[in-house]
Amino acid sequence: MTSSYDAVLSDLDGVLRQFDHAAQADIEARYGLPLIKTAFAPERILPATLGQITEAQWVESIAEALGGDERARAASAEFAQVPFWVDEEVRALLAKAQERVPVILLTNAMDTLESHLDLLGLTHFADAVVSSARVGLAKPDPRIYELAAEVAGVAPERCLFVDDRLENVEAARALGMAGVHFTAAADLAEALGR
Repeated sequence: MTSSYDAVLSDLDGVLRQFDHAAQADIEARYGLPLIKTAFAPERILPATLGQITEAQWVESIAEALGGDERARAASAEFAQVPFWVDEEVRALLAKAQERVPVILLTNAMDTLESHLDLLGLTHFADAVVSSARVGLAKPDPRIYELAAEVAGVAPERCLFVDDRLENVEAARALGMAGVHFTAAADLAEALGR
């Protein structure tokens, strides 16, 4: 069977790496602060994912936005330490795909990405990693998809792109990539023909 792609570009967060969203909600409820909305507001998250500020500075910006007192700092610090793990089913699917095509992690990440990949045992998992914090571009900017395709050595229209955010998938599709809106491992399995 001839596949319609020669490389897989996969998002990290929400696809291969999962965060404990119940823990995030619990921290927010215990402190009575709008942590999630504040942390992921574009004016705070974008500079961090573009490598303009560090993760530590991002955490500080959350605390400042929440009033800058001791409670806001404690809540922000705890929020930044929420547990995460690898979705082993997704890892197995990507590893199987990697037997015949390059797998590139294409992620909007912060300066701590490499240490997080190390913690997860993923440092040498992908053929390459394209991190927004390292290249100064973030999804859904078309240039980061083009860069990832170039790193894979494949034309954009020969790439399969997987992401949990529909706007990112649509941006990839606009470049001619096959796009998978990830909601569960079954979505990826179907796209990979497994």
